[in-house]
Amino acid sequence: MIITENALLLYRNRPHYPSQKSNSEEIVKIVKSIAKSALLAGMVAGASTVAIAGGHGFKCQVSEDSMAKPGGFPDRALTMIVPYGPGGGSGQVAAAMAKAVTDLTSVDINRDHKPGGSGSVGTTAYMAMPADGYNVLEHIDDASSAHALDSSKVNPAVDLIPLVVSQVTFSQIYIRTNEDRFTDWKSFVSWVKAQGGKATIANVSAEGSMERVTMKFITDASGMEIQQISFDKGAPRYGALLGGQVDALFEQPGDVKKFLDAGNFKPILTIFNERPKAFADVPTHMEMGMNFEPLLRFRGFYVNAKAPADRVKWLQWAFQRAYCQDSYQKYNESKFMTVIDSYRDTEGAKKLINQSINQYREVYKQMGMAVK
Repeated sequence: MIITENALLLYRNRPHYPSQKSNSEEIVKIVKSIAKSALLAGMVAGASTVAIAGGHGFKCQVSEDSMAKPGGFPDRALTMIVPYGPGGGSGQVAAAMAKAVTDLTSVDINRDHKPGGSGSVGTTAYMAMPADGYNVLEHIDDASSAHALDSSKVNPAVDLIPLVVSQVTFSQIYIRTNEDRFTDWKSFVSWVKAQGGKATIANVSAEGSMERVTMKFITDASGMEIQQISFDKGAPRYGALLGGQVDALFEQPGDVKKFLDAGNFKPILTIFNERPKAFADVPTHMEMGMNFEPLLRFRGFYVNAKAPADRVKWLQWAFQRAYCQDSYQKYNESKFMTVIDSYRDTEGAKKLINQSINQYREVYKQMGMAVK
């Protein structure tokens, strides 16, 4: 069940809410094969990207350290549309990439956050902007899943040109460290089951999103019912857990690192096949009896496909080379973004996006959702 932050108080007082458990075994089988393919693709790509050279155990795939500006482009600052708030994962990676591009090229980037509709508000605003190369878009896998559900929505591999995918990561479930109603995944599930459908978890999600599909697998496998509260902005999402407005949080570890470092949040479940070293004490969903393969989050940067080709080529160089900047590599390392390979160039990103669209579309059909 997905509700918005504005409806949180109303939903907390609702009576028992029925869950959907149909086709769960079939769906788990399909997503298991889907995520295995995605994870394998990431591992194969990672083998070609990671090398012993470089200060961070990584070899840059872009050899040119400079590129002439085509016709003087750009001669002014770029604008980066970010379809989520500045405090969440998208806001953080947008800031890190903008700094890296500016450090590399001396071209400023003005970030314009347009949250709402799980990315759809920002995407719509971006597509209405001039396709002159001066406007770029940050977006996540939600753009791919949204297109898979409704083909009239922007296809990030066709209507946009991916400049670079710079983060691929896994998700976790968090509770407050000072929580006294439950302390780990097993006690959390027991507590949620006793609440009669009134327990809540915060995330950023829309129909068919990675969060929503994953939570369906979790609730089906664990037999619990929990209300999903959607926040497009990171600050209110994290504040909802800190302030006790929600009982748990679905998020990626890099996005909440400062809360982990401060001892505010505690991960109780890792949605990944193996325990990453940084979370060696946190059980995986597999260990907790949930037999599905994890869907991964990816974040990248795009330009309108109608932009002039020579400008697109310069932007591809700038963003792919910026990924190699020391500041960006340190940022990714600090956010647990090196557990699996986070880099895709334009062709690699298109392959990842197209694969994700096809995979999500098959999942939705099996779930009985109306795929347009």
